[in-house]
Amino acid sequence: MFRGHSYRSLDPKGRLMLPPEYREEVLRLVPEGRIMLTNNFDGAVTGYPMPAWEEVEASFQAGNKLDPRIRDLERFYISGAMEVSLDKQGRILIPPYLRTFAQLDKELVLAGVGEKFEIWNQAAFEERRRQVGLRFDADLADLAASGVSLKL
Repeated sequence: MFRGHSYRSLDPKGRLMLPPEYREEVLRLVPEGRIMLTNNFDGAVTGYPMPAWEEVEASFQAGNKLDPRIRDLERFYISGAMEVSLDKQGRILIPPYLRTFAQLDKELVLAGVGEKFEIWNQAAFEERRRQVGLRFDADLADLAASGVSLKL
């Protein structure tokens, strides 16, 4: 599981050093260090160890291809994906198009979200957390009213 968040820097070549606990988790799941990076719906880049990514792809394959929404989501998510591998220093190279998509510059935040992690522009991440904090209680009440149960 990927948890917590850390502030990181992107080097001039577009490489990101994963924190030790993330590297260990990737290598535990995928000894050769393969990760799939893709654009996500919130304006960040998502990194999936290959077993988790294979589940994402399988879910799209099971979808009804007659539904244009499924095709559009698949086109957005799968076509944005690129496989990368940890180098010997524990870095991954973020492709230029994903850096552009997520406006990744020098200062980044790496956020663990369970079976995957997200790579954010630092200012965008901090603004998103601020906005979530402002509506936190209202969102929890709305989710509870709709039947969602979270253990917090």
